[in-house]
Amino acid sequence: MNILLVGGSSKIMDAMIDKLNKGSHRVYLLTGRREKKFTYKRAFERYDFLYDDDNVMNIAESVKPEAVLFMGAYDTNFDWSKGRQEAVRFTSSLINLLSVCSAAGKNGCRFLYLSSQEVYSGSYGGCVLEDEPAAPKDYRAMALAQGESICENYRKMQGINAITLRMDRVYGIPREGQEEDNPCFRMCLEALRTGSISADSKNVFSMIYLSDAVEQICRMLIERESKASCYHISSMEEISEMELAQMVKDGLDAGVTITDNTMGDVRRLILDGKRYREEYGQKTFVHYGEGVKKVVQFMAKHRDSYISAGDAAGGWGARLMHGARVLLRRMVPYMENIVCFILFFIADNRTAGSRYFERLDFYLLYVLLFATVHGQQQAIFSGLLAVAGYIFGQMYGQSGFEVLLDFNTYVWMAQLFIVGMVVGYMRDHLYQIRDEKDEELRYLSEKLEGIADINDSNVRMKHSFEAQLVNQKDSLGKIHEITSSLDKYEPEEVLFYAAQVLGRLMDSRDVAVYTVANRDYARLFSSTSAQARKLGSSIKYTDMTKLYGELREHRVFINREMDEDLPLMACGVYAAEEMQLILMIWGIPWQRMTLAEANRLTIVGTLIQNATVRASRYLESLKSQRYVEGTNVLTEAAFGQLVKAFFEARDKGLTECTLLEIQGGNGSYKAVGAMLEKNIRQTDYIGLLEGTLCVLLSNTGRDNAKGVVERFRSSGFESLPKEEMV
Repeated sequence: MNILLVGGSSKIMDAMIDKLNKGSHRVYLLTGRREKKFTYKRAFERYDFLYDDDNVMNIAESVKPEAVLFMGAYDTNFDWSKGRQEAVRFTSSLINLLSVCSAAGKNGCRFLYLSSQEVYSGSYGGCVLEDEPAAPKDYRAMALAQGESICENYRKMQGINAITLRMDRVYGIPREGQEEDNPCFRMCLEALRTGSISADSKNVFSMIYLSDAVEQICRMLIERESKASCYHISSMEEISEMELAQMVKDGLDAGVTITDNTMGDVRRLILDGKRYREEYGQKTFVHYGEGVKKVVQFMAKHRDSYISAGDAAGGWGARLMHGARVLLRRMVPYMENIVCFILFFIADNRTAGSRYFERLDFYLLYVLLFATVHGQQQAIFSGLLAVAGYIFGQMYGQSGFEVLLDFNTYVWMAQLFIVGMVVGYMRDHLYQIRDEKDEELRYLSEKLEGIADINDSNVRMKHSFEAQLVNQKDSLGKIHEITSSLDKYEPEEVLFYAAQVLGRLMDSRDVAVYTVANRDYARLFSSTSAQARKLGSSIKYTDMTKLYGELREHRVFINREMDEDLPLMACGVYAAEEMQLILMIWGIPWQRMTLAEANRLTIVGTLIQNATVRASRYLESLKSQRYVEGTNVLTEAAFGQLVKAFFEARDKGLTECTLLEIQGGNGSYKAVGAMLEKNIRQTDYIGLLEGTLCVLLSNTGRDNAKGVVERFRSSGFESLPKEEMV
């Protein structure tokens, strides 16, 4: 299946990609971001576009997904600290995705939306059913509930197969250093940072482990039909905060304490997953004891990535060092300024009175240096230090009061600050222009990279589809190559080996080909196994209501209800609006009972039909040469070739047949042939073999042939089985 996953980078997204890749599905990924720095598991194709980008429609038209999964409540692209703004963006993104999926819905595309238990608030006496009205309490919960309503409206108004999966507190091993929103992670993080866990014994809920949740989501993605529009994904295993806190404490080192914050009435919220369990089956593989232990062990092993220097668990020493590093980082430019001031102050004092340096102003150079390197802010600070140094230097020859009254002092100060501030301003302005240019260049580079990525994607897909067209077993080229092998067989052999060809192309060992005898019955012509022959040599296909209803409409029958009395897939082969053949397939896994397999079976049936039609027309054109003139008896050459074809097919396990030699068949061939024809089926043959009149019973073993022998005897003809053709 072609499956489009929509969402940001997360543990659940990686698990979904891994699971679908193992199932041999083709996974496409829409990240919802323009940045490529976020890591994902390997997908067939990755698209770095926003959800509201116009290219999303082009992506859907190119991918033609059979199922779309929007991560919704578990999409890391949304920052819910900005609740109101993100709620608007979330809703608009979902509407755009649903609109795109609605346009692709003509191909049977399914849309799955992941919601969570957050749409409910308060306490519930029993497990919460899917039909329970939502009761959101914050912007995030309101947005998720609104998303469920939007999906339901699109399902009713647009006819899109939109399904809501409401998840009940998914937990699992987190990424190193990355925070998650579930009770197990929060308690582990609290224990690592503070050394204690606060818990409320009256807060009761349930959780489901990541791998179990992914298993059930993938089952919904692959399934074609769903009875309802909303399902709960829940383990339904009840646990309280106090019990969970004890599990976390047991898994961590000694020293963790539990603080009992129990107050008020019992608050119970557990989603009811019976609807999903009854329709699809559900088994919980990872229970709390094992799941919580895995999470605790991982976070304890990587505790440094979760503990910051300001946390209590980091210790006073670590917090002091952290503060010192922050202060030092901020003080470095000022310390550098002071050190340089001391050097320039010494240089100015040492060169005072020298005729070589009398016109050189060291303080002005000092201010210009810092204005050029650090900008206007440091220029002002260096100017203040320079003024203090200048006044202190002038006080060697006169009093400080005289220096302050000197007009030249203020002229020099004005000159110093004007030059320093102007140079600092120009430096800041140039850096601002440079940053703007860099930002514009970065934006244009990203656009160019996006265009290049799209081009690379198109080239890769082009090469992939070219290789598929030439090499893959389900490509048109490979299908034509295999079906054209029927041309090498004699006209009488085509239908026998059509079963083998169909088995190769559909990758099944259990294939049967039935020829339609009349408007009610079909006869088994060839098969590849005993399983494929389980319906018998003759079937009344009009009584198989479900199968016949699909074949009558020229559609492929898919046994979605897994009825043991029907093939898993079947299609009819028509000629001039009349059904000629029924192709039946039994031995395929349910995962392959898809629209793609149905299309492939249709193509294969058409190619087989072409081969059989050519063979039938060839035999019809030679009818005058194949039959004894004026009779229904095949000539020795034609009948011998037919018997040879049947015997070879029988030896290869493709059919059953019995050859009867007629004794006492004196008289004209026309009269005898007419009498014998009354006792055989339309699919049996009468002909001459070594000068003797014989009857070939198709799809009839030695035991079943006894009835035919008795009918011949009652008509005055004795017959004996003839095992070998001389």
